[in-house]
Amino acid sequence: MNDNQLLRYSRHILLDEIGIEGQARLLTAHALVIGAGGLGSPAALYLAASGVGHITLVDDDAVDLTNLQRQVMHTTERIGVSKVESGRAALHAINPDVTVTALCERADDARLRELVGTATVVLDCSDNFATRHAVNRACVAAGVPLVAGAAIRFDGQLSVFDPRRADCPCYACVFPEDSGFEDVACSTMGVFAPLVGIVGAVQAAEALKLVVGIGQPLAGRLLLLDGRAMEWTEIRAARNPACSVCQERPAHG
Repeated sequence: MNDNQLLRYSRHILLDEIGIEGQARLLTAHALVIGAGGLGSPAALYLAASGVGHITLVDDDAVDLTNLQRQVMHTTERIGVSKVESGRAALHAINPDVTVTALCERADDARLRELVGTATVVLDCSDNFATRHAVNRACVAAGVPLVAGAAIRFDGQLSVFDPRRADCPCYACVFPEDSGFEDVACSTMGVFAPLVGIVGAVQAAEALKLVVGIGQPLAGRLLLLDGRAMEWTEIRAARNPACSVCQERPAHG
């Protein structure tokens, strides 16, 4: 770590739980962020500011005027630009030392398995169940921890799904694919702007904790946020022994 990095990350280094060694882990980590919108914006910004060495952004959308109410990684000047390219510009403006891979694509199962296999941690910042389940399958197969978030209207939710832990459920244990959940879009339901900032920031915090190995991750716990009352509710989540995704989970050291 050079003198500039020691200064940039000094407030992390002062924390006993992180220190020089923890910051060094962040500098060599690779975070895969699926979705560069409302949740991906604050999550990726904090990952870059914190010194995560490599961040891959995956999103096939372009910046639109309606995004700017909440997607703080983008600007008016970048309307029409792909969200991942806009995101790369924003992350480099904060921390030019971070490597940012911008993938303007909608990744299918095979592509997700490829991308997840190179990641230290995955942040699911997408907005639909199909993508969330595909990301979960890839993380279970590769043994890579997943930090999942969602937000709509005034309601947010968060959890960590860590396939390295035998007792930890996967996303499909908690939200089975055949459970009849319906996607609801903020374009029709609306979303409170700061809500995605809160959820995305907590996703970044959980990802950083996982990389450094500090604290108690949200594994096995589902956090629900009521933004109207600003109240958090925690629900314990257990593995489903009949889960079609993780019942025969590979052994990961």
